Amino acid sequence: MFYRYHDSPIGRLFMVGDEHGLQQLLMEVERTPWLIGEHWRDTGSQLDAVSRQLDEYFSGRRQRFELHLNPQGTAFQQAVWQALQEIPFGRLDSYSALARRIERPKAVRAVGAANGANPICIIIPCHRVIGRDGSLTGFAGGLPRKQLLLELEGAVPRPQASLFD
Repeated sequence: MFYRYHDSPIGRLFMVGDEHGLQQLLMEVERTPWLIGEHWRDTGSQLDAVSRQLDEYFSGRRQRFELHLNPQGTAFQQAVWQALQEIPFGRLDSYSALARRIERPKAVRAVGAANGANPICIIIPCHRVIGRDGSLTGFAGGLPRKQLLLELEGAVPRPQASLFD
């Protein structure tokens, strides 16, 4: 396993991958310290493509990531994470619509839990899921970061003063 830190407009990110792809991309939040495995190595060039594509995304030059992903989770979580990747850049979706799309319409809460367990933020765009009433709801990185990501993608209007200006 390889790991790397990456500075971004929404704070420091932590990425972890192996020869099969990116397993984790996490935001720095106070309640969740990053744990580095005993046999993990600080990466050389193994995660360069992830860093480059994130920089392109934050600068407005990338709308779709082209990376090998290897998130670890249950079959249900994998189905939710795959469905999240189908939400287009600049678009929003609801938890209930996501549940219907994976053919589990009564599993809205479970879809929300799987969304919250997403180990690859931004690239698997859990920030594009909002409440059925249009409200911004839970986000591991905090609602201000979710707002900023959605502003960057043009999914919600930007206020006149924004972190990305």
